[in-house]
Amino acid sequence: MRYVILLLLALLPARVWAEGIDFSYDPTLIEVDVELALMVDVSRSMTTHELDIQRHGYAAALTSDAVMDVIAQGFLGRIAVTYVEWAGPGSHRIVLDWTTIGTLPEAEAVSAILMNTQPFGMQRTSISSALDYAAELIENNQYQGLRRVIDVSGDGPNNSGAPVVPSRDRVLAQGIVINGLPLMTDEGVGSQWTVNDLDAYYRDCVIGGHGAFVVAVHSWDEFASAVRQKILMEIASAVPRIQHAEMIVPVAGTAPGTYDCMAGEKTWDRFRQNWEP
Repeated sequence: MRYVILLLLALLPARVWAEGIDFSYDPTLIEVDVELALMVDVSRSMTTHELDIQRHGYAAALTSDAVMDVIAQGFLGRIAVTYVEWAGPGSHRIVLDWTTIGTLPEAEAVSAILMNTQPFGMQRTSISSALDYAAELIENNQYQGLRRVIDVSGDGPNNSGAPVVPSRDRVLAQGIVINGLPLMTDEGVGSQWTVNDLDAYYRDCVIGGHGAFVVAVHSWDEFASAVRQKILMEIASAVPRIQHAEMIVPVAGTAPGTYDCMAGEKTWDRFRQNWEP
């Protein structure tokens, strides 16, 4: 497999060589096309129905013909995936530890784990904590991917723990791409502390890295197809990860007039003040 990596490097444009790429080979690690950390919001604003839809959506996506086909078409023909539920600072639950998917039986085994574990809600929303935790999982796993991706979903902005932007920037500095799945649905009990344009918040404050994108979910009826499309895009974009800082810092959030990345904290503070005696 090492020769596959070297061949890919030989085909890269000269400008990429000049920018610099981290492709140090470690024979103790398992090579995959993508290291994909699925970070799934289970904060208390999510209903039991929503939690159930999320599990079903991810399980169906990972076993779909479309996803299996794009995995097979990768350079190495396999990905590594972990599935983590998150909420407030330090509230993380690994539902699926790192495992490879390269065949349908492997994908079905992953799906079975997701379907057979009962989700439960946790308090608050700390996207920053979820990003830091996901980056740590990626850095310390047993895989070496051509691309490293955090796929984070959520139904509200960061409102607890550290601010999201410094966490985002730390993750990007490690050459990890962050993609977002903002859940902009009407169901749930957290409408009083979310934002109407959550997709814009994710665009400017959460995602980043080479080829990063947001897929917004406006109705739970479209969740399964949105997840499938998002995972397809993440796997199909399996290209060598670029480490140069200027190429991984996102443009979003740097121009005047873009989203207030502390909007979630400010909304929560107003909500708390209204309820405190």
